[in-house]
Amino acid sequence: MSAQTTEAAPAKTKTKAPGTARLTPRDRLLTPGLATLLLLLASCACPNQASKDPQVGYLLVVGIAAYAIGLVGCLAARKRQTRNTFADVSAIFVGILAAWQLATAGANLLPEKMFPAPGIVFAQIVTDAAKIGQGVASSLGIVAQGFLLGTVCALALGLLLGSGARSSRATEKVVSFLSAIPPIVYIPYGIALLPTFRASSVLVIFLATLWPVLTGTLAGVSNVDGRILDSARVLNVGRPKTLTRVVLPSTLPLIFNGLNIALCLSFILLTSAEMIGGNTGVGYYVKYYSDFGDYMRILAGIIVIGVVITAISALLAKLQKHLTRWKQ
Repeated sequence: MSAQTTEAAPAKTKTKAPGTARLTPRDRLLTPGLATLLLLLASCACPNQASKDPQVGYLLVVGIAAYAIGLVGCLAARKRQTRNTFADVSAIFVGILAAWQLATAGANLLPEKMFPAPGIVFAQIVTDAAKIGQGVASSLGIVAQGFLLGTVCALALGLLLGSGARSSRATEKVVSFLSAIPPIVYIPYGIALLPTFRASSVLVIFLATLWPVLTGTLAGVSNVDGRILDSARVLNVGRPKTLTRVVLPSTLPLIFNGLNIALCLSFILLTSAEMIGGNTGVGYYVKYYSDFGDYMRILAGIIVIGVVITAISALLAKLQKHLTRWKQ
C-alpha cells in the first residue's frame, strides 16, 4: 500500500482586533492625565499666584475632579480604545487648566482684567450659582420646547412626504431652500406676532430644529432598502406600521445626525437671541455683565454654556447608541 502524503494544515492563530488587548493595572493608572495634573500643581505653586489668584483652591478642586473622572473611566474601561479616550480627554482638560493658570497668575502673560485666573472664575461660578442656575433653567426650557416641537413635526413630515418618490424630491428642493435661511432672521416677526420674547425664541428654536431633522429624515427614508419594504408589503403590513416599525428604525442614524446639528444650532441661536433682546437666560447673563466689562463673569457664563451643551450632547449620544444598538 502506497503511503499517502498529506500536507499539514497551517495552525490558526487568533489575532486580536485593534484596541481589544488586555489592559494591565499599569495601563489603567499611568495616564497622560497624571503628567498634566503634576503640571497643574506646579503652576499653582508659582510665586505670583498668591496675589493674583487667591481662589486657587477652586482650580485645584476642578483639576483634581477632572483627573479623577478620567481615572475612574480608565479603571472601568473594557477596551483600550475607551481607556485611551478617557485618559486623553482628561489630560487635555487638565492641561488647559494648567496653561491657563501659567498664562495668568503664574507668568502674567495675559491682561489680568480680560483674562482673570481660573480659580477666580470658578469661585465666581460658585458665588453666582443661583443666578446662573436660573438662567440655565430658562434657556433649557426654551430649547426643550422648540427642539421637541421641531423634532416631532420633522419626523411626521419626513416619514409621510419621504415615502413617496415624487413628494420626496419636491420636499427636498423646498427644504434645501428654506434651511438656507438663518432662523434668527425670523426674530423680528416673532416679536411682532407673538406675545412674549420666550414665545419668539421657541419659534426660532423650532425652525432651527425642523430643517436639519427633516433633511435627515428625508435622506434616511430614501435610503431604506427596497427589499425590506417589499417584504413588508408581502406580509400585508399596513402603511402606518411600516412607517413606524420598518422605515423609522432604518432612518434613525441620519435622523440623529440632524438632531446633533439642530441641538448645537439651537443653543447658538438662543444665546444670540438672549444677548439681543432677552431679560433672562445664560446669554443674557453674559451680555449683561459684558456691558460693565466684567470679564470674570463673562468667562464664567462661557464655561457654563460649554458644560451644559457638552452634557446634553453626551445624553443625546447615549440615546442614539441605545436606539441604534441593532447596528452594532
